[in-house]
Amino acid sequence: MAIGYVALVLHAHLPFVRHPESDYVLEEEWLYEAITETYIPLLRVFEGLKQDGIDFKITMSMTPPLVSMLRDPVLQERYDAHLAKLEELIELEFEHNVHNGHIRYLAEHYASEFKAIREVWERYNGDLVTAFKQYQDTNNLEIITCGATHGYLPLMKMYPQAVWGQIKVACEHYEENFGRPPKGIWLPECAYYEGVDRMLADAGLRYFLTDGHGILYARPRPRFGTYAPIFTESGVAAFGRDHESSQQVWSSEVGYPGAAEYREFYKDLGWEAEYDYIKPYIMPNGQRKNTGIKYHKITGRGLGLSDKALYDPYWAREKAAEHAANFMYNREQQVGNLHAMMNRPPIIVSPYDAELYGHWWYEGPWFIDYLFRKSWYDQKTYEMTHLADYLRANPSQQVCRPSQSSWGYKGFHEYWLNHTNTWIYPHLHKAAERMIEIAKREPEDELEWKALNQAARELLLAQSSDWAFIMRTGTMVPYAVRRTRSHLMRFNKLYEEVKIGKIDSGWLEKVEYMDNIFPSINYRVYRPL
Repeated sequence: MAIGYVALVLHAHLPFVRHPESDYVLEEEWLYEAITETYIPLLRVFEGLKQDGIDFKITMSMTPPLVSMLRDPVLQERYDAHLAKLEELIELEFEHNVHNGHIRYLAEHYASEFKAIREVWERYNGDLVTAFKQYQDTNNLEIITCGATHGYLPLMKMYPQAVWGQIKVACEHYEENFGRPPKGIWLPECAYYEGVDRMLADAGLRYFLTDGHGILYARPRPRFGTYAPIFTESGVAAFGRDHESSQQVWSSEVGYPGAAEYREFYKDLGWEAEYDYIKPYIMPNGQRKNTGIKYHKITGRGLGLSDKALYDPYWAREKAAEHAANFMYNREQQVGNLHAMMNRPPIIVSPYDAELYGHWWYEGPWFIDYLFRKSWYDQKTYEMTHLADYLRANPSQQVCRPSQSSWGYKGFHEYWLNHTNTWIYPHLHKAAERMIEIAKREPEDELEWKALNQAARELLLAQSSDWAFIMRTGTMVPYAVRRTRSHLMRFNKLYEEVKIGKIDSGWLEKVEYMDNIFPSINYRVYRPL
């Protein structure tokens, strides 16, 4: 009989990047890389576990922008072409490395992986949302939602209708795609502020995730810390991130992904190969980019990229199994110690970005596979669970008020509000004010109805926390700035045209085509609560 629980939670999210107006935009490849390196590899893990009779349980958010992109015909067609290019390139690598045995061995590995990815992609006709949904239908996977566009809720709390728009639109979109209302939500950036739980309850949500200090500093102090959820006064449960299990994977110093045997992310064929050879497989303008084909391992700390040794997936897989065993052992010890102190079954909540598993840490899906298998066969101390099952089995918890928090740098809001991105917020706040204003209108005709709904879409897209995040990290900053400005400009044009009753129908049709997220949105969601 297990004496505790371990809940692995993956946050699958990408910003809404879709440019049908252009033949090629580099940022669209964020999605293609995640499909190839994270989403399909995870599906393959789930398939293998199911086939072998392992009743695995995992929680996974699938945010509305990600679901929308995965189901978009334009992006599905472009991903198919992207995968075909990879398959073509790896065939060339066979011929190019006839006399280099180790590189040819790695090319064979990638060819096998791309073939398996192609098989999964075609089996579901490119609809990976349906592929994940089947595991929700068997209760192995609990899919939860997020903010409509991953908006940072504490920084829009002065406009409750804007927060409500992020929550309500997300829940409606989830139900359209998964056939039932969501039970839980991954608050964007795990960012909580007092009072948002009431909106979650009003939307029908049962639980949310926050960082550990959001629970530890709750009032009153929770008796069991982060090792049991708490109920807010509105009745919604809050699960806190466990620091110990998170550090074992996330930490740049001691985390598993830094092992010498694992694949080196920053040494890619797109930058290593001779220019004329690789030119057909990089950007159309001739600039180099990552291809996803990487032949080297991390090798050791402090080494330059030129000093990296060749990768070997056999030994990397062995290391992933070793790390899964270590993770399991540490959770056994943790659960055992906590149970002795708590006198009730603790739950260890281990949340991570899904893209860590596969994209950043190539061996991550292998680690998950081994962890579930070892947890199923090799121990009896804890039970792997997902959060909905845990709440069904444990309906009574302490009532507390969580603390304002996030899982970002320093634990609060500093990463999304600082000298790199503070300029966006006066514009976002003004747009929210204007949206609340025009949401009171009753449209005179279908054109005004469309304009009001498109204004709501543009506000949501401008509010994405990804743009502020990118500005802070300093990567792809021009794109994040351009996206913030373009959505605000489109919103303001729509607002002004609605106000004067003169809507440019041709321009609106083009914008609807480009920013086509939330086709069923109703702008009235922004009316006073």
